[in-house]
Amino acid sequence: MSAFSPLRSAFSGQRVLITGGLGFIGSNLARVLVRLGAEVTVVDSLIPEYGGNLRNLGGIDRRVHVNISDVRDRHSLPVFVRGQHFLFNLAGQTSHMDSMTDPETDLEINARAQLSILEACRAHNPGIRIVFASTRQLYGKPDYLPVDEKHPLRPVDVNGINKLAGERYHLLYDRVYGIRSTVLRLTNTIGPRMRIRDARQTFVGVWIRQLMEGKSFEVWGGEQVRDFTYVDDCVEALLLAASRPEAAGMIFNLGGPPPVTLQALAELLVELNGSGKFVTKNFPAERKKIDIGDFYADDRLIRETLGWRPRTGLRTALSRTLAYYRKELTHYV
Repeated sequence: MSAFSPLRSAFSGQRVLITGGLGFIGSNLARVLVRLGAEVTVVDSLIPEYGGNLRNLGGIDRRVHVNISDVRDRHSLPVFVRGQHFLFNLAGQTSHMDSMTDPETDLEINARAQLSILEACRAHNPGIRIVFASTRQLYGKPDYLPVDEKHPLRPVDVNGINKLAGERYHLLYDRVYGIRSTVLRLTNTIGPRMRIRDARQTFVGVWIRQLMEGKSFEVWGGEQVRDFTYVDDCVEALLLAASRPEAAGMIFNLGGPPPVTLQALAELLVELNGSGKFVTKNFPAERKKIDIGDFYADDRLIRETLGWRPRTGLRTALSRTLAYYRKELTHYV
């Protein structure tokens, strides 16, 4: 809790709305906000494919207002945004492959619903402070590494295009209507409560589930390089972005510990688990078409502006995640 204690004054007694609040990042954020003394409301559709899980709020469920609702239902949005001081807008469709096979749904959730949320804020609570969770996917295949916020934006899939539209809506409403908004472009976020049933949220989740079940997992493109952000570090970035006035109207990359090859990541997971095996394979043809290759972020802007830095090394992040699922596996498969 020590990393979050300085933020108590910003959130204690404040009303906070989290869309996607039963999901991975949203639930971890809700848990911290409750400890900081905030009055937390979460909205989540609990559609099975999108990661919401009531177990994620275990232990604090009586201290959080939970609304099972879909952000695509624009008629319900005014009720949720009225009277809120902060909105952490985390609801989204995260699967890159799903966005290619069902682009209309991705459009509805990641673009059109974002516009509806902002319109509800404009009409019913223009003073609300918003942080929008975007993605590093919208950069596409990097021209250079590490990737900073000035890198060209060339999404390689429908998901990246719609997330780009969503973040542009937030920045437009900040500039034109004064609805203070900040965009965080997240990299691979990992930790307790992430989706492990399939790869819709992160491939690391599938690896962990298969390790827990004693199965071999597949590593596609083992020499590719990625960076990873532990969920507690992501939550701290969200809270700093919401509470610091200089963050309004800004876009920030999040990064993680030093980048690592997927091969090395898999080896570390097996080591920390104490057992397990994997096989390295080429990317399947349908995935290769939208693969971005090597990627790791330049996060100097958020470090210099907000004083954020990733506190959790990869070994610690994976150890904590494995420990969580050793106890909780049955609730996530």
